[in-house]
Amino acid sequence: MAEGRDNRRYPQNLQGVLQLAVEAGSATEGPAPPEPMSEERKTWLREALADICKGQTDEVEQMKQCLAVLRGEGTSERQRDGEDEEARDEEDEDEREAAFEMLSELCENLDNARDLMILGGLDLCVSQYLCHTQSGLRWRAAQLIASCAQNMPQVQLHLLSIGTLPKLLQLIDSDPHSTVRVKALYAISCLVREQEAGLQAFLSSDGFSVLMRGMQSENERLRTKSAFLLLNLLTAHPEQKDTVASMGMVQQLVSVLRTPHSPFHEHVLGALCCLVEDCAQGLKDCMNPALGLEELLKQRITELQGKEENQEELDYCTRLRVLCFHGRQSDDSGMDR
Repeated sequence: MAEGRDNRRYPQNLQGVLQLAVEAGSATEGPAPPEPMSEERKTWLREALADICKGQTDEVEQMKQCLAVLRGEGTSERQRDGEDEEARDEEDEDEREAAFEMLSELCENLDNARDLMILGGLDLCVSQYLCHTQSGLRWRAAQLIASCAQNMPQVQLHLLSIGTLPKLLQLIDSDPHSTVRVKALYAISCLVREQEAGLQAFLSSDGFSVLMRGMQSENERLRTKSAFLLLNLLTAHPEQKDTVASMGMVQQLVSVLRTPHSPFHEHVLGALCCLVEDCAQGLKDCMNPALGLEELLKQRITELQGKEENQEELDYCTRLRVLCFHGRQSDDSGMDR
């Protein structure tokens, strides 16, 4: 029997290690007398846990090395070696981009994201790289901020405290490179969704206006992500509907719907539905005959009928038409949701 126990397969990952530890620690709770852990199992468990701790330490060291690259440590040596300035700058940029890629991958682990904050890496990103002259470094800095902030309230609050959000909003509004603008919006989403302090900072910096301008941009990804974030915020924070409606958002959203049809119109229509439910100003604006929304919805419903890929957009159109114009709705309006 002992030989059979010693020949069992041991787990190969952290989850398995922890499960084995739990089983070993709780064995005495059962009604049957506990079986003593074999020396082989004890040795394996000690070594596995040591490897896990060592792996975590190794990742912290990797982050420190990446930060050394981003801080420019070692650049002066190449300058003394007489390396060509243009080639040196290109090499420096490549190394820094690689460092950002490594950090973004490491910081998918929440513990590493917290450690990077403690090491000063996020302060470095915000102070030196969101405004860097190289677009490849700007968008990678924004991406790293997003990776660290996602689902991490401690990191979110730290980033907000050092003025990250206004800088990201400025990138969305004015950066000449579309990838930078999209990554900055992603970072903002990670800072404001389900984070009250982030939402308040967003409001203080007129964030809804930035989203509106994002939906009016020529970049499809930025339009889509701006509309999606607007819809998400209105859904999660219905108390903001009056504020958004008072900005003339309904008129702006309808003008967006009049642009050539695009998949992101689904999110725009969803936002309009939010703005007319339990929001008197939003409903009044949508019903204004001068806006021409009723005819626009009727035309869009006709265009989308029978197109399975546009079913959610069609549902929004029908719902919005019912909410705003049910008294004048004709029989061809489709289903009443």
